[in-house]
Order: sequence, then structure tokens, then C-alpha cells
Amino acid sequence: MSRSKILLIYTGGTIGMVQNIQTGALENCDFGTLVSCIPELALTSAEITSVSFRKPIDSSDMDPAAWSEIVHIISDNYEEYDGFVVLHGTDTMAFTASALSFMLEGLNKPVILTGSQIPLQSIRTDGKENLITAIEIAAAKDENGHPVVPEVCIYFHEKLMRGNRSSKVSASNLSAFVSSNYPLLAQTGTEISFHTEYIRSYDPSRVFKPHFLMEPSIVIFSLFPGIRQDIVESILRNESVKGVIFRTFGSGNAPQRKWLVDALSDAVKMGKVIVNITQCATGSVEMNKYETGLQLLEAGVISGRDITVEASITKLMFLLGHGIPQKEAMRRMSIPIAGEMS
Repeated sequence: MSRSKILLIYTGGTIGMVQNIQTGALENCDFGTLVSCIPELALTSAEITSVSFRKPIDSSDMDPAAWSEIVHIISDNYEEYDGFVVLHGTDTMAFTASALSFMLEGLNKPVILTGSQIPLQSIRTDGKENLITAIEIAAAKDENGHPVVPEVCIYFHEKLMRGNRSSKVSASNLSAFVSSNYPLLAQTGTEISFHTEYIRSYDPSRVFKPHFLMEPSIVIFSLFPGIRQDIVESILRNESVKGVIFRTFGSGNAPQRKWLVDALSDAVKMGKVIVNITQCATGSVEMNKYETGLQLLEAGVISGRDITVEASITKLMFLLGHGIPQKEAMRRMSIPIAGEMS
């Protein structure tokens, strides 16, 4: 079996940063110089080519335009490569992984995002293992020569996770990401152990179709005890807002306040899509479980079930960006379209 061809896409982030001697701050640098410092790459099972953003960015600066740039790079090189590894800052990695899962419709090849908590040039870096293993995963094929992981994933600190099921939970621990509501796709130790029963299967009938349109005119707000009526109404009545990610208590519950239900109902009548997701790290929204949740369902709020914050935001951006009518967008927000919810 021939060596897999992997395209390494550098967007920026801690993994490729160096310290400015004068200011002490970490700054993005030419990733090509860092790749040359990793001789172990020559020992991987892949033939590696690298490409970089024209101007690498901190992940805090990631936005839909940058997501589209990643999609363009992948789509322009889709037929030539067996898999893709995206080097990315950790802060918004889960957002990007979620966005790509929707934007890369019909994907039948691995797209593995990774990065590091410590720069690659530092002596204690976690970037080297993350990078090398991500490449090995992207290059992995089964006995039929098909990719083992033909979907968008995050690999970080010995764990492979479905991209749109992942969230960053630590700013300092090397194990920075979790997949709270979906099992790990693989774990690494002395070997890579794939959990194939949880991985999206390779399907030769899938047709790859990249998308580039995202609508950022949405907001996310969380309930808290004592939240003010005027503030909530100012958000929901804002004509620029087309969609709302509504973070509620527990299994999708909200205070029994008539003004809140009326404001939500009026916003839905205005054509806005409102999605109810839980503030809890694990679990699912069940709006018909308690009266405090049922009132939201009756107001026209959609259940996001067990979707992550990152996936809910990017999925709504994706649907609204393609001009999907409100009722159809509401329907699609309540069902999985890329494995993002149970």
C-alpha cells in the first residue's frame, strides 16, 4: 500500500509561535522554519506537504472568512491528498472543527485539527506529539485502503474526538479538550486504538461538496437568576439578529416569567430561529420534562438536544448563511446533519 499523501495546513496558534525577545510576548512565525526542526516527520507513514495562511493568525482572530479559506484549501487539493491536518490555536479550535464539519459536506477523507498548549520550539512542548500523531491518524487506512477516520476531528493529548462534539475546557492543562456527550474515536498510548464503532463510516457514494457561506448575525446568551427583562427584550427585538442560541438551566428550563415567554414567542414570529441548549457540561435538553421547559417549546423555541455551544453556533451560521427558510432551519437545528447531536 502506497504512503498516504497528507496536506498540513498551518493557520497560526501557539504551536507555531516564538517568543519576541524584546516584549516577551508569543508571536506567530513562519511555520516552514518550525517544520524543518521536526526530523521525526520523515519517519511517519505519510508523504507530507505543508501550506500556510498568507498571514497566520491567533485563534482569537478566527472568523467565518478564515473558515472559508481553510475550506478553499481543502477543496482545491481534495483529489490530490488522502487526508488533511489543520494546525490551529486551541482557543477557537472546537468552533473551527464544528464549522468545517458542516461546510465540508460529503467529506470522505480525514480532516484532523490539532495544536498545542506550549509552543513547538519550547523544550516541554506538547505540539510535537500532537502533530505527529495527528498526521499518523490522517494517514491511517483500513485493509481495503480506505481512510480509517473520514470525518472532521480534533486530536489532542492522546485523544481523538469528533470535531463537532468537542469543547475546550482548560486554558493550562495539556489535556485541554473533552467530548462530553460522545465517545472518543481513538486513544493513543504505545499504539493508536481506534474505536471504529463510533467513527463515521467511509461511503464511496458520498459526493464532496464544499460550502463557503456563513451568517454571523446570531447571538448567544445565558440565563442566570435575576436576568433583566429589558436586556433580554433588547436582544430578541434587535432586527439585525437572525438567530439565538439560548443557554438555559439543566435539561432546558427557564424561569416562569410571562415577559420571557412573550419575548421569545414574538422573536420567533419575527422570523428568528431560537435554539435551546443546556448550560451543563453534559446531558441533553428535554423541554417536555418540566413545565419550565414546556413553556419554551410552546413559544416556538427549538431543542438543541445534546449539541455543544460551538456546534450550535456554527450550525446555525451555516443554515442561515445558505438562506434556508425559518421553518426548515428550525427543523434541521433539531436533527443531526453531521453527527453533531444524538
